[in-house]
Amino acid sequence: MSDKTTWRMRALGVAAGVGVTALVLAGCSTTPPATEETGDTADAAVTIAEVNEFTGTNSNSDNGNLDINGKVNYLTRAGFYYVSDTYEVVPDESFGKMEVVSEDPLQVKYTLNDGLEWSDGEPITTDDLIFGWAATSGIFDDATLDPESGEPVSGTKYFAYAGSTEGVNASTITDVADDKLSLTLEYDVPFVDWNIVGLIDQPVHVVAEKAGVDQAELIDTILTSPRGDAAAPAPVNETLKAAADFWNSGFDMTSLPDDPSLYLSSGPWIIDSWEPTQSMTLKLNDKYTGDLKPQFSEMVIRFIGDAQAQVTALQNGEVDVIAPQASGDTLTALQAIDGVEVLQGDALNYDHLDLTFAGPFAEKNVREAFLKTIPRQQLVDTLIKPVNPEAEVLNSNLFIPAQKPYEDAVAANGSDAYADVDIEGAKELLAGATPTIRLMYNINNPNRVAAFEAIQASASQAGFVIEDVGREDWSAQLGSDIYDAVIFGWISPGVGNGTIPQIFASFGGSNFNKYANDTVDEIARTIPQTLDTDKIDEMTIEADTELFSDAYGLPLFQGPGLEAHTDRVEGITFMGNQTGVFWNFWEWTVTG
Repeated sequence: MSDKTTWRMRALGVAAGVGVTALVLAGCSTTPPATEETGDTADAAVTIAEVNEFTGTNSNSDNGNLDINGKVNYLTRAGFYYVSDTYEVVPDESFGKMEVVSEDPLQVKYTLNDGLEWSDGEPITTDDLIFGWAATSGIFDDATLDPESGEPVSGTKYFAYAGSTEGVNASTITDVADDKLSLTLEYDVPFVDWNIVGLIDQPVHVVAEKAGVDQAELIDTILTSPRGDAAAPAPVNETLKAAADFWNSGFDMTSLPDDPSLYLSSGPWIIDSWEPTQSMTLKLNDKYTGDLKPQFSEMVIRFIGDAQAQVTALQNGEVDVIAPQASGDTLTALQAIDGVEVLQGDALNYDHLDLTFAGPFAEKNVREAFLKTIPRQQLVDTLIKPVNPEAEVLNSNLFIPAQKPYEDAVAANGSDAYADVDIEGAKELLAGATPTIRLMYNINNPNRVAAFEAIQASASQAGFVIEDVGREDWSAQLGSDIYDAVIFGWISPGVGNGTIPQIFASFGGSNFNKYANDTVDEIARTIPQTLDTDKIDEMTIEADTELFSDAYGLPLFQGPGLEAHTDRVEGITFMGNQTGVFWNFWEWTVTG
């Protein structure tokens, strides 16, 4: 269920409020010690099982846009807001304030509380916010990208931000206070998602040092350089390029770096140790002064991909909390364990099949033929209904059934062309051809393995030759040329309207299959400037229809959410977005 991944659900990103919240791609035995009260915090550990392995401390970058990285980011970074389990944007005024000071033009003032520090003792100032704006706005990009490779053919693309830059890229920083505690962001046009542009990102003093540039010079460059213009690209700004190059990959890691500046914290927790493929331990950050203080002293995250292994670890007391991929067997096993509370709900994630627009799929008739062979109902019946008997095939790329516009979208978008498997229709489109399709998926995810096997068996009946290119590092290969089709999942933060700009626009940071449609691009540019939610729904349905018309791929199903915890930990509530069970860690209490 956890995947590289987020999709649109209004009023419900990337981590704690940097840029516009994005969709993200979906160990050792630790026995918690007995609780001993020491002041306001219990001297206790809570252990949580997670599916995916940690890969870095920059979850906003293309490389780092993985759910587990975002969760660790959430634990270790403070910000202006968080998202609740009712998908509301909740201000955190113990960090600072974000307020509209003018509606025409739209001006948003950010004020940091005095005395905030990174875990190395360096102050958190507007320099950090200015850099966060530069990294997540795309404001300086002037590249024209090759539609096949996605690489610049002219100009420069600086920061490889995974989210959408639409809306934020029409803003300017003004009125930076001399005390470096406040600034104003002014927009040229209205912006519907202004309230989830949190700006705080990586510590700028670390980026500047690692990039070999002077921090003051970097900030001045950001504030004084003109916006990028792809029609008239400028020479490379070497200061920005050095900072961007480090930001893009400098926080990727396969083990805990010797240099602690690469995993600084501004939030309640700080990484203490990491045993790759096994577990990560976080301890309290003594520089954190905010209100979201944990009531226990240590958090251990164990990386356990197999659902049954998570259940066994919970039953044996090796972990306190799990969020395994949901299945009927897993649910049954959890319900049989004494002293365990099982939480279920609708997750904001969906599995889907995406096609490249190259190789065998450069031809629309081949794409359509392949999609006619996908046994979506079979997948829902075998994988999802054992957990959620009411589950249905997902027939929209942009809405889920709980959203009011879903039925209208399904009636209009053309998804009925793929309602049933149609082998004869696929054969007719292929006209005797037997294309070889390289299908990539996560070999460690049972649902993806089952989906691959079902698709392979069905598509072969129409003449397709399905080559298995499943792999462990599937997420790192997204956008590469090693596959023709891929099964994976997106998981949403539950807030904002950034899905179309992020995933389906030709300029989107997560458009891995190089999809390009002028109508969709125009919608992606217009939605962020549209404040009328009915009009946003209309445009979203139009984009959904274009995706089906182009045989982009197919949504498969919305994932059911499943969490469980022992009675040792209280205060956990179900959360369907990418933050998962961690969303209210400061409200957890440990007993016994």
